Amino acid sequence: MSSALTARILDDYAAIAQTPAARAAAARRRAAIEALTAAGLPSSRDENWRYANLRLLERQRFTPVAPAQAPGAPDELPAPLTGAARYVFVDGRVAPSTSVAPPAERAQVTPLHESVVERRSPHGDERFALLNQAFAPEGLAIRVPAASGAPLELELLFVASAEGQSGASYPSVEVRLEPGAQAVLIERHLSLAAAASFVSSAVTVDLAQGALLEHYRLQELNPRSVLFDTLSASVAEAARYRLHAVNTGAQAARSTLAVRIAGERSELTLACAALGERQQVQDTYAVVEHAAANARTEQVFRGIAAGRARVAFNGKIVVASGARGTDSRQSLRGLLAGPEAEIDVRPQLEIYTDDVSCSHGATAGKLDDDMLFYLLSRGLDRDSAQRLLKWAFLEDVIAKIARPALRRQLEERLAGALRDATLRELL
Repeated sequence: MSSALTARILDDYAAIAQTPAARAAAARRRAAIEALTAAGLPSSRDENWRYANLRLLERQRFTPVAPAQAPGAPDELPAPLTGAARYVFVDGRVAPSTSVAPPAERAQVTPLHESVVERRSPHGDERFALLNQAFAPEGLAIRVPAASGAPLELELLFVASAEGQSGASYPSVEVRLEPGAQAVLIERHLSLAAAASFVSSAVTVDLAQGALLEHYRLQELNPRSVLFDTLSASVAEAARYRLHAVNTGAQAARSTLAVRIAGERSELTLACAALGERQQVQDTYAVVEHAAANARTEQVFRGIAAGRARVAFNGKIVVASGARGTDSRQSLRGLLAGPEAEIDVRPQLEIYTDDVSCSHGATAGKLDDDMLFYLLSRGLDRDSAQRLLKWAFLEDVIAKIARPALRRQLEERLAGALRDATLRELL
């Protein structure tokens, strides 16, 4: 991190340090800004950040968007999912008028600064989470108790509306599932109007023994926005974490996913799709640390880069010396759909024990000429045939979404991104 950027961050921090929101968690904020100053934000010299667009930070302000600039009730939001509770954050602040809290017996929701859960300090490639901890004006801690019956369904809508030069948006949420609890979490990043917003979000997930979480992360910001997003998760014994991420928006987006497999017989399924066009940058770094024995993980990535876009996925698996019996699989595939586009898929394995079963595969290429010829021979025009092949490529991930209403919303979004009215008619 350059000295000029460090100075601007410290100046902006000093400007908000005495506000009521900052005083509510003063010790945590001071610790975060000190750690960030010592470690610095990443640069393009850092190996795991070489694909991200960090130059845009030079134009951003880091103070949170002022409350007066954050409208309390956005008019255009995705249709609510039947039976789901919903929290709407506008520029990092909860909008009560458009939020629907879950029943008290299904979830306990408190301000984040009142959370009693011990939080692991971000480290390494999670440094943007420190920026969030230092500046976030408010956040929520959501605890799902062990309960019988259907899983709790909860939507988190992170809406950005302000220009990045006037302030930043810092969504911040902590989700904990108690032993045996089950939940479905839908996390969406959206834009209000056409503002060139700067968003730095941080989500922490903690799954206790035997818990089950289906987590859907949909990034749909407008093409002028910038996003740096950090997800930190811990998966305890016999817990199951099903994580699905689809990235289609923003001018430049970087997601850092850090998952620790902390208990035996736990499972992680990570399915990620990214679609970039024009000059977009879609960059994801997913690191999974196997710290316990007999656990299983699967990573699937499908990315398409069109125009002059860059789409990257860096998947790293670390198997500790005590994590015997680990079963880990990676399948990373990228599709080039433009003469100046770039696809970067990078699988990494660090294994410190012999008793494991780990495999990985990574490919990047263009549309299959034989399949394209087949569709053309059946009377399809070239543009429609290419869009259908792109759709089929992404369906490896989209088909894994178990919620029909959510899957339909997402398929309609992708059909719009692929600019194909015929696909919309088929949905």
